[in-house]
Amino acid sequence: MIDTGRLTKLAADNPRTSYFIAFACGALTMLSFAPFGWFVVAPLLLAPFLFACVYLGRRQATRMGFAYGAGLFLAGTYWLYTSIHVFGKAPLWIAIFIMVTLVLIMAFYYGLTAWLVHRLLEDRPKLLIVIAPAAFVFFEWVRGWFMSGFPWMTLGYGQIDSPLAAFAPMLGAYGISLLLLISSVALFLAVTTSEKRAAWLVVFVVPWIAGFATQNLEWSEPGGEPLTTTIVQGGVSQDRKWLREQFWPTMNMYRASLDTHADSDLVLWPEVALPAIDYFIGDYLDEVEQVAAAQEQTLLLGVLESVGPDNPVYNSILKLDGGDRQYYRKQHLVPFGEYFPVPDFVRSWMRMMSLPNSDLAAGEARQPLVTMRDGTPLSIAICYEDAYASELLYAFPDASIMINVSNDAWFGDSIAPHQHLEIARMRAKEVARYVVRSTNNGISAFIGPDGSVLEQGPQFEYVAMTREITPMVGATPFARFGNWPVVLLCFSVLLTMGARVWVPLGPANR
Repeated sequence: MIDTGRLTKLAADNPRTSYFIAFACGALTMLSFAPFGWFVVAPLLLAPFLFACVYLGRRQATRMGFAYGAGLFLAGTYWLYTSIHVFGKAPLWIAIFIMVTLVLIMAFYYGLTAWLVHRLLEDRPKLLIVIAPAAFVFFEWVRGWFMSGFPWMTLGYGQIDSPLAAFAPMLGAYGISLLLLISSVALFLAVTTSEKRAAWLVVFVVPWIAGFATQNLEWSEPGGEPLTTTIVQGGVSQDRKWLREQFWPTMNMYRASLDTHADSDLVLWPEVALPAIDYFIGDYLDEVEQVAAAQEQTLLLGVLESVGPDNPVYNSILKLDGGDRQYYRKQHLVPFGEYFPVPDFVRSWMRMMSLPNSDLAAGEARQPLVTMRDGTPLSIAICYEDAYASELLYAFPDASIMINVSNDAWFGDSIAPHQHLEIARMRAKEVARYVVRSTNNGISAFIGPDGSVLEQGPQFEYVAMTREITPMVGATPFARFGNWPVVLLCFSVLLTMGARVWVPLGPANR
């Protein structure tokens, strides 16, 4: 057993060292996510966070929680600098300011989690097994939607290749986070307490054993004949995409992909594949639609959509197959990327500084499902919309294939495209559907209903991949109920524990 008394004294006497250790553990937790995938480190690296909640003072525990969150997001989302400064052309100080601000905001959630866990425990370490997982996951969920939300670095994503991933169709990514926290707390209690050590070790291993035992369960079944599907990845770098001399080479490249894949039932081009608003390229769209119709195929392409000047512009997916045209409009826009929630005077300053300052329009939260020419209904997510699982569930169980298009070119040769692919894999597993994913320069991939990568293309070059994809039917528990079972469970635990601490006892119970 670890000498917690000695560790407590050391941490109390050396607070800066304890904060650094918490920060380092948060940063190293990034290794559990793609492209590293060392999922076993996550439950171990939570130990300083849990130790602080149990054995240190409330203020120091809160600061250590904050430090853990700061380390996690600084190491896990450093690529924001590349997006904002290198490709977004924002001044260096603005890029650093935005990146640091986001890290501090995200770290606040972890500090708040540590504060709440410490407050609810009240020197009852054994209650950590219910309080810490509930608080941690509840605030993971809150930061995933509050003020537009940023669900990146949710611990459950890092378990996509672990036995815990078997619970994705039942509980989703947050449910996996919950099981991970329960396992981590049980291990922590096993090595820091002298009582019931064997029982804590059993609790530690049960989620992993249960996941391993259920990982081969099938949650959907074929609902139609396999479809020959082609993903096209243009490979055009972000710094060249909108250059005038690149316009026609890009247009001709995508047009040629239809001729070379004439036997495909579905052809998918990436987010804003064509560097123009659709009303400027009407003749081109008519031409590729005629080709698709003649070849009896469905073409899905990313394009900026508008009916004309001075009208809203949408980031959309357009379906062309010779029948009725359908658009899916991106509903969850990127703050400070696709819209700018700033006062007019700030927008005027941005305009003077030649910074991006105009807003795209958001699509409706629920849109009619885009259907292929054979009637196959599709679920569509543009870019990081696939990180918001609950916003996609309205399409299920009707949708039989998931489509994701993205432009991860903004992040260069960083870990961000790998993290994004990991998120797409979790979405596939949660609803037990194939995902067809096309990006501008990687990572494009075919993903199976079990979350496995069936085939992926290299980054930063032209890719055209073709594979048979089967429409699937059936509804997983997660597709039916979403995050609510996990969220309500966590909230109920916190409410019950809070009532024990904050609600005064009546005279008969004093």
